[in-house]
Amino acid sequence: MAGMSDFLEQATLDNHFNQAAYTVPTTAYLALFTTDPLDDNSGTEVSGAGYARVAVTMASEMVRAGNVVSNSVVKTFPTASGSWGTVTHSALFDAASAGNQLWNGVLTAAKAIESGEAPTFAIGAATYSIV
Repeated sequence: MAGMSDFLEQATLDNHFNQAAYTVPTTAYLALFTTDPLDDNSGTEVSGAGYARVAVTMASEMVRAGNVVSNSVVKTFPTASGSWGTVTHSALFDAASAGNQLWNGVLTAAKAIESGEAPTFAIGAATYSIV
């Protein structure tokens, strides 16, 4: 299960108490990490060897059941052209590169991504909640 980042927690507080408006992005980007991204986005995101974040249309590709939101469509990353290392965590960002981390969490099982593999999140595999 994943939780809110420090950025999103602050933006939510600011928005609710009229300190600063926050506009929820219509598209977020699923990212893979080889270390825990933590709430402050200090982890190690995969880079190089064909890696790119995957776009997620928030309103149509994420569904809520109770206090958990998960992907309603399969999300597939580009095919690795080399080793991406052992992926242990994921996160959602508000940009295709750089940007602000919104949510983060640990994968159910770590996976070593080698050349020729295209990591996939099955329906319901990317889950986020307020914890």
